[in-house]
Amino acid sequence: MTAPVLIVDNEKKFCKVIKAAMDLENIQSDYVFSGEAALEWLKQNTAEIVLTDLRMDGMNGLELLRAVKAGYPTVEVIIMTAFATQKNAIEALKEGAFDYLIKPFEMDELVLRIRRILRQKQLLNENRLLKSQRGDDPILKNIIGRSNKMKQVYRLVKKAAESETTVLIRGESGTGKELVAENIHANGPRAAQPFVALNCAALPESLLESELFGYEKGAFTGANQRKAGKFEFAGDGTIFLDEIGDMSLATQAKLLRVLENKEIVRLGGNERVQTNARVLAATHRNLEQMVEEGIFRQDLYYRLNVFPVLLPPLRERKEDIPELVNHFLSNLDIVGIDRRALRLLIEYDWPGNVRELQNVIERAAILADSVIKSADLSVPSESKPQAASQFALPDSGFQLDQFEKELVEQALEKAGGNKTRAAEILGISRRRLYSLMERFKIHS
Repeated sequence: MTAPVLIVDNEKKFCKVIKAAMDLENIQSDYVFSGEAALEWLKQNTAEIVLTDLRMDGMNGLELLRAVKAGYPTVEVIIMTAFATQKNAIEALKEGAFDYLIKPFEMDELVLRIRRILRQKQLLNENRLLKSQRGDDPILKNIIGRSNKMKQVYRLVKKAAESETTVLIRGESGTGKELVAENIHANGPRAAQPFVALNCAALPESLLESELFGYEKGAFTGANQRKAGKFEFAGDGTIFLDEIGDMSLATQAKLLRVLENKEIVRLGGNERVQTNARVLAATHRNLEQMVEEGIFRQDLYYRLNVFPVLLPPLRERKEDIPELVNHFLSNLDIVGIDRRALRLLIEYDWPGNVRELQNVIERAAILADSVIKSADLSVPSESKPQAASQFALPDSGFQLDQFEKELVEQALEKAGGNKTRAAEILGISRRRLYSLMERFKIHS
């Protein structure tokens, strides 16, 4: 038997009510009354979705979720519960649940979520069929490197492209996170749909919200007409949220609701607009530490970190530098690079990663006659490890608050009052800098 939806709940009447709703929508379904019975059913039958209650006699919903994901990884699981807590929801998402619903819920909402999953699976199957007919692997554009670490990245990109799940791309600045996102989109079932990118660190909070969700006429001064946001522009395509770690807690909460409910509300409006965009996110920040510090939502972290892709810094894959250099030179009016210059590039640790290497090559190409030499390169002659600390704590101790205040004031002075540059000097986010300025009553 093939039934796209298997309903699992101790309450027999509730199972029958959901099945009746599925029948009305021409969605095939079946039901059983325990987790153990669900696993027996799956041995003999095929399902696309398991809809299970969280609290059940015998095997509970989380235990069933783990068993389904272990034995039937392509089956999506939706958890239902009348005893919803943030802890339960986060645990379910960590274990691989596609979604969760809080009882009582509207049947229309359940049907909408089930249809969304079935549609995504249909797109994925169609894409796999096309690839099997072509017999090719994903074509990765402009991602260069043959090191073992990059081969692992390619495997992850391929898996991410074949999936419809949310992807979190991690890596230092300049490692190519947006390039990876573009390749995941281009090799996935949504390739023919729009790819929309937004840098969350480049916009102030108020503007970021309107860019993401759009706004209604009159929502604020200057809003003379309705404007669609990035989610609406993405449509059935992909939205890439770069530097997600720089998003404020308030905007994080709104993004979480979009991920949970697949709907947005424009700024200044009340109308709920459905969105089917796939979300890819990226950050160079330590989100785990930010969660511990309370500046990044734990539930959003688990929503985003379903499929992590970690990009290695260039200093950990120096064997790729010659190939990268040749790639950059192929677009420049230059013959090549001599061995001494190439050795210098390999010895350097590249704190700015691939982006810095590209900038150095492009500048050197301007200075060089026909072949790039070491004198044309704007990098140190050798990589010198920095001392672990240039500050020795005095035996008598000192006032940490006063020290932090002076550092902030010095950074602002060096940056000429430019807060973005001051934050970069201190190695912190702009939001953290504003918090310190407010704490120490620094006005600039």
